[in-house]
Amino acid sequence: MGGTGRSATEFARRAAFPLKMPLAVRDLRLLPVGLVSLIALTLGLLGSWTVQGAPELAVTRRPVASTTIWVADNGFHTDLILPREALDQGGGPLARAVRTLEPGDWVAVGWGDARFYTDARPISERLPDGARAFLWPGNASVILLDPIERAPDRAHLSDVAHPATLSGAGLEALRARLERSFAVEDGAAVPGPAVQVGNGRFFQSVETFWIGHLCNHWAAELLHAGGLSIRPFRTIFSAEIVRMAHSGSETSGMPDRADETNGHDA
Repeated sequence: MGGTGRSATEFARRAAFPLKMPLAVRDLRLLPVGLVSLIALTLGLLGSWTVQGAPELAVTRRPVASTTIWVADNGFHTDLILPREALDQGGGPLARAVRTLEPGDWVAVGWGDARFYTDARPISERLPDGARAFLWPGNASVILLDPIERAPDRAHLSDVAHPATLSGAGLEALRARLERSFAVEDGAAVPGPAVQVGNGRFFQSVETFWIGHLCNHWAAELLHAGGLSIRPFRTIFSAEIVRMAHSGSETSGMPDRADETNGHDA
């Protein structure tokens, strides 16, 4: 019988130690692991990427005129609570809008989808519309101005409101960014739908709402305009807006309630 030219010993050796897999094939086997590692590294870098606030707006430890504002957080949405006096300046659309509000020394400022944000029905009845607001780009939006009689720390809101310190120039820059959000006709902010709960008022905005630009993104943009550092890829979460507020208090050298809480937990 014709032989193969290879001994039984050689066959046994090759069976026990098969030929090495070609390099290209082995690379394909490693591709999923490498791809996952690359994605994880990219997400880590994006998550830590920080854009510093303008140095000229910073509140430092040296004596400087500053104002405390507040970030109100309900776990997924954030509002900014601003001194009414700072908003009621001049004759621009923001000041004119503020003058239409009920009395109150502070104004809670929020932003959201023009349909979902203005609907006061229980969240369980609005889930399909919430999906539409998140996933469909270019949705119309509104700004809410809601008067508050007292500062959060004096109105039993300190459990949901977090202080942030801005310089005078920073507060003015934040105010200017807020004013640019309004839709304007004949120098006045365009009214939005009637508010179904509370004494606030909705006004139409020129900005659009979707998952790439949510309420927390908007609040972060205002705080960044006011001089606070921002981590853009984390601002989808309300906790990141609270962190921005705390960073403002730390920069100013003022006591921060979150730091005190952490100290007690330790």
